[in-house]
Amino acid sequence: MTAVVYSEYGGPEVLRLDEVDLPTPGDDDVLVRVMARSVNAGDWHLLRGTPFLVRLVYGGYRKPKFPILGVDIAGRVEAVGMNVVDFQSGDEVVADLSKNGFGGFAEYVSLPASAVVRKPATVSFEAAAAAPTAGVAALQALRDVGKLQSGETVLVNGASGGVGTFAVQIAKFLGAEVTAVCSTAKMETVRAIGADHVIDYTQEDVTERETEYDLILDAAGTHSMRSYARVLRPTGRYVFVGGPTRRFVTALLAGPMLSMTGGKRFRTFMLNPDRDDLAFVMELLESGDVEPVIDRQYHLGEVPAAIQDLEAGRVTGKLVVV
Repeated sequence: MTAVVYSEYGGPEVLRLDEVDLPTPGDDDVLVRVMARSVNAGDWHLLRGTPFLVRLVYGGYRKPKFPILGVDIAGRVEAVGMNVVDFQSGDEVVADLSKNGFGGFAEYVSLPASAVVRKPATVSFEAAAAAPTAGVAALQALRDVGKLQSGETVLVNGASGGVGTFAVQIAKFLGAEVTAVCSTAKMETVRAIGADHVIDYTQEDVTERETEYDLILDAAGTHSMRSYARVLRPTGRYVFVGGPTRRFVTALLAGPMLSMTGGKRFRTFMLNPDRDDLAFVMELLESGDVEPVIDRQYHLGEVPAAIQDLEAGRVTGKLVVV
């Protein structure tokens, strides 16, 4: 089969299109023909091996342990292992591969049936592939970490990105009043997906506003937590979801200390790939409550360009590889 592979850390130039062996499913596995996959920040972190923690967590100190990147997939079951009873050939499915060796940037992937979720018939492969990482991250950050309640106000910083576009819509589904922060060029897109208020960060510093929010979901990391504290309500919650590595480290270390005094809470989000949460996100797509924002589509041989575009920030919503 054809796959995009790499054998050393580096930029998109180390990726190459190559022929590799078709994976053989084990007794508890399904073989999926991948129809679409999306690109995530994790792909270029794994590609470059930075921050160094990535190498420690995924076992590739000197060179990558997993030769094929790609976390989010949607496709069609081609074969099943002898113990698999919940799926059969022809079923349309979606999955997060982060706990199963990655491998989405290939024509086929084998993974445990326990990690697979059915794709609703009315949801396209492209839309489904956009959801496993960004959609589940937005859901968990808002519902589980941010403890968002209906009627509360939420500020989404980085609202035009992959997680941000899902967060705006899921927060609305959960009954929140949503203020979204993005650039001038992306304001109309963010309004179109349901934001009640949109702030152009090129014209206004959100941390200098007089408005206070119950929850801030930070998917951009453009300000310090102390700055965000100024626009949090006395019992407000701040959740760091994504941004520069230095902001992540600072949030991880300083958040607990800032949370020790007063009623404001500062948390750093860590994604927990969860089959039930992915199934719930698929239900939101099926009902139309959430519609993935797909900026562009690429072919498999264009994965290096897709990763380069994502790393450069030239994206609204998600990039999908078909």
